[in-house]
Amino acid sequence: VGGAVFDVCVRYLREDPWERMRLLSKWITKTPLIIHTRGQSLFTFEFFPDDVVTLSAQRFAANGMTYHTPYDALNDFRNLEIPIKAAKEHGLTVVPGIVFTESPVHTNEYYCRKAKELMKFDIDGIFLKDASGLLRPERASSLVKAIKAVMGNMPLQLHSHCLSGLSPYVALCAVENGVEVVHSATAPLANGASHPATQGLVNNLRRLEYNIDIDLSKVDEVAEIIKFIAAKENKPIGEVAEYDAFHFHHQVAGGMISNLKYQLSTVGLEDRLEDILEEAGNVRADLGYPIVVSPFAQYIITQSVLNVVAIDSGKERFSNVPDEVKLYVRGGYGEIAGKIDPNLYDKITRGQAPIKQRPGELVQPGLAKAREKLGSQASDDDVLLWVFYNQKEFDALKNAGSIPTEYPIL
Repeated sequence: VGGAVFDVCVRYLREDPWERMRLLSKWITKTPLIIHTRGQSLFTFEFFPDDVVTLSAQRFAANGMTYHTPYDALNDFRNLEIPIKAAKEHGLTVVPGIVFTESPVHTNEYYCRKAKELMKFDIDGIFLKDASGLLRPERASSLVKAIKAVMGNMPLQLHSHCLSGLSPYVALCAVENGVEVVHSATAPLANGASHPATQGLVNNLRRLEYNIDIDLSKVDEVAEIIKFIAAKENKPIGEVAEYDAFHFHHQVAGGMISNLKYQLSTVGLEDRLEDILEEAGNVRADLGYPIVVSPFAQYIITQSVLNVVAIDSGKERFSNVPDEVKLYVRGGYGEIAGKIDPNLYDKITRGQAPIKQRPGELVQPGLAKAREKLGSQASDDDVLLWVFYNQKEFDALKNAGSIPTEYPIL
């Protein structure tokens, strides 16, 4: 659970994510249950205060999670300092992520330096997060080899999505060069924007003479149940993505492109999708190569739309800049890997000074206000939900009742 999953539970399913954790931890007592967070941002796009992040780690452990995989979208590990420390204090296994992207500044040397930074923390391993499926086979081989030379006996994991169609083969290349753990998904929920299929990955690794201690008959049984539910509920299952070289320019996930198509159709810009994605790659270069994961994927696309509209109306690019992009450029989300032209910096920020301190230090403590609002009888879980979401979302979730645990087969 974690990341967008936590958010979907609250906003769309109206299922209390804390209750979901408790249910799963009762049913699954051997396999480690992972909580995946965006570091200081936890499950949303905004940075939360240190007291909220610290209490969250305590509640992860109390609700049955045993394994924490935090990451920071800019690889600024000041934003992982509190999440890692708090999780370790409550006995969680902690494996933080380094987010991969392809750019002139995200070299193997950059990633080795980032691995060294993470190893200064009390951690149990590192995972390489390839959120947009940008890792190519040859780069996977050289990068894994370089990072493993830095990490030594500390285990390295691979978390790669299939958006380019390369991830199933990339995983094999990574294993052959030293990756010890690969993240996968049961076949009906694999491929597309997801991970490689567990079944295919295990079979391919066995053909390479690796001993994989997994009973695929059990996985296949789960796969059949998932296929049945998908058919009954008219939900899609994962499909293998075709390779698209343009994806490596804009690096925007397929699901986000689908949403963008719809949003553009509502404002009469549906025929400009390719222009906007072309501009997205240019915006990213202008802004010092932020990695195209949430929230920066959304910020890059928003800025790209504004730039295309500005050019159409005879104005300059970046003549209209959202507050979130201004904050990013100043360093308000953390360290920027590349360089931003000083003239563009001044145009965007209008002379405001760069932000140098750890971003979490800029956020005022949040628990006291939440406890005052909800009353002394409110649970810590409810206090955190109130901090994460607005009153409307919080009330709708609490009014929805408990999660049903019996699936209506008939």
